[in-house]
Amino acid sequence: MSSAIVWFRQDLRLHDNPALISAVKSGLPLIFLYIDDTNIENNWQLGAASKWWLHHSLQSLSQDLAKMGANLILRRGDSQKILAELISQADAKALFYNRCYEPYAIARDTKIKKMPDIEVNSFNGSLLVEPWNLKTKQGGYFKVYTPFWKSFRHEVLIEAPLPKPKSWQNFSKKIASDNLDSWGFVPKINWDKQFAQEWQPGEAGAEKALSYFLKNIGLKYNTERDFPAIQATSRLSAPLHFGEISPRQIWQAAFPQHEKFLSEVVWREFAHNLLYHFPQLPERNFQAKFNSFPWSTSEKNLKKWQQAETGYPIVDAGMRQLWQTGIMHNRVRMIVGSFLTKDLLLHWRHGEAWFWDTLVDADLANNAFGWQWIAGSGADAAPYFRVFNPTLQGEKFDPEGAYVKKWLPELAKLPAKLVHNPWEANIKLNYPARMVDHGEARTRALEAYKKIREDGH
Repeated sequence: MSSAIVWFRQDLRLHDNPALISAVKSGLPLIFLYIDDTNIENNWQLGAASKWWLHHSLQSLSQDLAKMGANLILRRGDSQKILAELISQADAKALFYNRCYEPYAIARDTKIKKMPDIEVNSFNGSLLVEPWNLKTKQGGYFKVYTPFWKSFRHEVLIEAPLPKPKSWQNFSKKIASDNLDSWGFVPKINWDKQFAQEWQPGEAGAEKALSYFLKNIGLKYNTERDFPAIQATSRLSAPLHFGEISPRQIWQAAFPQHEKFLSEVVWREFAHNLLYHFPQLPERNFQAKFNSFPWSTSEKNLKKWQQAETGYPIVDAGMRQLWQTGIMHNRVRMIVGSFLTKDLLLHWRHGEAWFWDTLVDADLANNAFGWQWIAGSGADAAPYFRVFNPTLQGEKFDPEGAYVKKWLPELAKLPAKLVHNPWEANIKLNYPARMVDHGEARTRALEAYKKIREDGH
């Protein structure tokens, strides 16, 4: 009996899944496959927090498929070899998948498309617009967000999401599958204990998060999204990365009432656009003049930043939130990023690597773009003279200290006027002294940034 393979990747859902819909239309019995590709470059193998999410997302997808009488086949190893074995074993005539846009995924898929004796069908299931479709008037790609957004709104027609298939024919022959637990994605030590309280990975959890956001938060998003103590964000970044929900589903549900929120969804598109056209983004400065930047090499300072021991409460609260929950509020991400790259003059790649391992929503395009943006080395980057003052940022966006006190209970007894500058409190605290004086650090940073600008590198 011939078959067709539906290869799940970053599209772990049954609704609005173009590859799945096309596979059903083929009329062939279907095999559902997920591969843990061990050939991905070592730097970009899944981080620990992402593995936790993926484990539970695959469990959810497997349960959803089981309700339709299907099994999710799990395999670990080289994707091309696994596909070749399965094609031979199941007499597969067609392969269906949704595209990924990371450089290593593009290289892998290019080889897979050349495999003999199989019809390969790929689709866009992750973005609102393909990275090669939006161009500047000169025919190049956008390097600044505002014109990208304007062009997107003028040129891109968002199609309606595809429905979940009502039925399909399952391949009846027994196909061997790995046991998900054997992959070891759930840590043996209990550092992830709070993850389960925070998150519900899987398609149902994503739909629930979107519904909650639109009903309870959406209208407050514009005015409250920068305040980390308030739940005023969508919490959809991880579901979007793993494809438990599509950007088309979000667009259809949120348009036109929530345009500011949707502009942030398009910010994600912009990041993927940059990664596609500049595939070195995760590893090289987008602006070459930063190649001569005098970064510090202090392992001691990096460790203090990672372990939430900087002495600046808003920074340490963010790093604690990240470690305990696998997420960090976006405003706080900018503050901790500025502190690492400008107050400590540590290379943005250190921050990128730490976030990659600790974020449940770690996404290559978003992570690389975000870190280069805050460091000033990227496209449409924050201006070099923007050095976030962690004390003033805390006072502005966490005025009562609620966010800081939640994640730093050792400061819970401080009054609001001292919670962001505890060094001025006339009491002994179980809290580290400031690593650096921000004013002095800012001067050092500006001198370093000014030098590379003057040198014209």
